[in-house]
Amino acid sequence: MATLCRPEVAVPEFIITREDTLKLAERLHARNPQLKLVLRLINGTGVQKRHIVQPLEQALAHPGFEIRNRIYEREAKRRVPPVIRQALENAELTARDIDAIIFVSCTGFMMPSMTAYLINAMGFRHDTRQIPMAQLGCAAGAAAISRAHDFCAAHAEANVLIVACEFCSLCYQPTDDDVGSLLSDGLFGDAVGAVVVRGSGGTGIRLERNEAYLIPDTEEWISYAVKDTGFHFRLDKRVPGTMKPLAPVMRRLVASHGWDVGNLDFYIVHAGGPRILNDLCKFLEVPQEAFRYSRATLTEYGNIASAVVLDSLGRLFADRPMPDGARGVIAGFGPGITAEMAVGSWVNDHGQSRGGARSSSAA
Repeated sequence: MATLCRPEVAVPEFIITREDTLKLAERLHARNPQLKLVLRLINGTGVQKRHIVQPLEQALAHPGFEIRNRIYEREAKRRVPPVIRQALENAELTARDIDAIIFVSCTGFMMPSMTAYLINAMGFRHDTRQIPMAQLGCAAGAAAISRAHDFCAAHAEANVLIVACEFCSLCYQPTDDDVGSLLSDGLFGDAVGAVVVRGSGGTGIRLERNEAYLIPDTEEWISYAVKDTGFHFRLDKRVPGTMKPLAPVMRRLVASHGWDVGNLDFYIVHAGGPRILNDLCKFLEVPQEAFRYSRATLTEYGNIASAVVLDSLGRLFADRPMPDGARGVIAGFGPGITAEMAVGSWVNDHGQSRGGARSSSAA
């Protein structure tokens, strides 16, 4: 069975606090008639600080889409490899043991994909499968975990590397002043994450079942308007209410596995904001404490898009040793409106297997 190992997540060195964000909103949008609402919404996110890839004044400037994308490529090539090295070490594997790389990002564009650069620069085999994933937004982290599970199920003992690279600050649009855009300016942060799904061996979450669901006729609720100036984030005010139809889907998935969604040992959930988490707690009938890892990510880093599930998962690993058989769920929500969900149980590798166990059928 495929095992989701301990991830590695890194955030940039430049920090913007909630106080900084509020002051900027007051200074830059003083004449916006909805400013008071925006300030209240930003305060309500619970985000204390965010990390960004450039100093604040540079992040606020808009040198054009071309230059921003160059920054994205430069920073990705600089910041991703160290995170991958640590994720491989966490999984007790090397680059040569990896059979596929899933690269997820919705904040920049490269072709060839970043996967091609990584294979050439980091010693991955040249027959490594490349699976770039660009348009699932915040759901992509959970989707990548499920697709890695599917790959391992199809290729016995294959190992899959997942990389999430999100520089949300490069999508800041200074001329957008609608409520959704201004709220996103105070919510999203930058981060890079990586994790390995081992086809055999390893300590972590043994992936056992996954499912996806799209709420009908909601594709415009979270979207990008792609313009000459780049990606313009669009957020519908109805998005916070999406947990009401999605919670029953999660409940059915877990029930189909013979478990009770209200009685699991861990919950790794991508959170767009506290309202999403609060509603999900209510509809799944679980205590607020159940989503403590997701809340911690939101507080310390903001919404780091597809990297949220990796950071929340890392907090689970760091919190305390888990016993064999501990049961849990992983879920991410994003454009579509799409839900990507997986269930699995904890397994501790007691030393029976170490290093790569690549099947030639996966090569």
